[in-house]
Amino acid sequence: MNITIIICVLVYELILITGVGFWVAKQNKLQTQAHNAEFTHGGRQLGVTVIAATLALTVLGAPHIMGIFELSWTMGAMSLWFSIAHVILLVIVCLSTGLWMRRTGVTSVPELLEELYSPGIRIIVSCVMAGSIFGVLTLETQGLAILLSAMTGWNVQYSAIAGGILGILYVVLAGIKEVGWINVANAALMYISVILATGFIAYQLPNGDFSSVSAYYINSGNEAALSLFGSPHLLMTFAFGLVVALVFSQPANQPLLQVCMSAKNEKTIIKALWFAAPINGMFGVFICVIGLTAKALPEFHDLGPKTAATTMLVHMLPPWLVTLLLGSFMAAILSSFAMTALAPATIFSNDIYRRFYRPDASEEKIAQVTRIVIIILSIIAIIVGSFLPQILASVGWVLAWLMPVLWLIVCGLFWRRSSRAAVITLVSVWVINTLWSFTTLPDWLGMTDISNAYVMLIFTLLIGTVTNLIFIGRPKYFNSAEYQALVIANNETK
Repeated sequence: MNITIIICVLVYELILITGVGFWVAKQNKLQTQAHNAEFTHGGRQLGVTVIAATLALTVLGAPHIMGIFELSWTMGAMSLWFSIAHVILLVIVCLSTGLWMRRTGVTSVPELLEELYSPGIRIIVSCVMAGSIFGVLTLETQGLAILLSAMTGWNVQYSAIAGGILGILYVVLAGIKEVGWINVANAALMYISVILATGFIAYQLPNGDFSSVSAYYINSGNEAALSLFGSPHLLMTFAFGLVVALVFSQPANQPLLQVCMSAKNEKTIIKALWFAAPINGMFGVFICVIGLTAKALPEFHDLGPKTAATTMLVHMLPPWLVTLLLGSFMAAILSSFAMTALAPATIFSNDIYRRFYRPDASEEKIAQVTRIVIIILSIIAIIVGSFLPQILASVGWVLAWLMPVLWLIVCGLFWRRSSRAAVITLVSVWVINTLWSFTTLPDWLGMTDISNAYVMLIFTLLIGTVTNLIFIGRPKYFNSAEYQALVIANNETK
């Protein structure tokens, strides 16, 4: 690849990241309200633009780019269900769980669960949620490694190291405000560049459009690859299974909710939805088209699903557009990497370190601990991500761990709160998830093709409902004295 393009992309990222990072860090030092958690939650003062861009790019990372490139080879246009599922997810977060988290004033999902249930639940969920998020972090690292490898020709291991360093810088200088303001610039760049790239590729194909790509799939007997609905079997096992997995797990996940916790108010979150959902959803369409095209062209087909699409972009686009496009891809993955690293670090610093070791820790100390954990987690993710596990195949198992967590939130806020029921639900579903994923149990039951998400959702609802009927706990949180006291305190603050 042209060394000038490599230098331009890396210089762009370094200047933007360090420039915004140091500027935000300087602004944070001028803040007099240290209790506002500037590093992890931006003082809870982030506006619509920053919240919208950060929500969109937090879930628009390696699985959205490299994952759809990879999946389009085997499932074609059905890979777009990954984007559709994320649009639905953003709607749910911005109209429900994100609002609840902002309203209760907590710093993390485990902290809310302590308010609803007990300190023990907070510890259990802190550990499991941090591990689940870390699994996604390794996938984001892999995406950075593949992208940098295609750009530079470096091996994947060296590319993972370079990408990880950029990802650390994306967040470690000034926290979530740094991520947010960088995302605003990168979201605009991303959309402009991917639209231009798709147009340039179409212009260079026969007839100046994608008709030759369609002909390739039709003539090869794989016309189903051009359909969003594909085969009924894949529609039920993959597409709807993916929607269920995301919709019934990720509304309880720390990275997205931490963005909502950082908003000025609930209206900010609702307004941000109108920008975040289209940005996220339409981007997947362009990525899918590029992935399908790469497979249809003989000169790139032999490279395989991991690197064909990025290599095609490098060879078919003019250098200036390659710089913009690969820079925007890298920015999207870096944003997800940053929030995915910040979220478990926030859980550790607030739910473990401050809660059980240093209750009197200052915000400066919490920021310091969070930075250290970000760096440690990123280093481990670089090592794991270098082995290139299949991207989207790894996501389903990771997501299932959070299904019972979402149940606990909804149940505790709107129905009843039993700590014993909560523990039984969590442990039971997690054990079933592990057995279903790593044993021959699905084969023995004749349910091999049944999506993990369906099974975990059924058991979550069944066990969660039955245990709450058996173990009667406290009334719903939104009708409790604790919540009324919180409302009064917030009104007095205003």
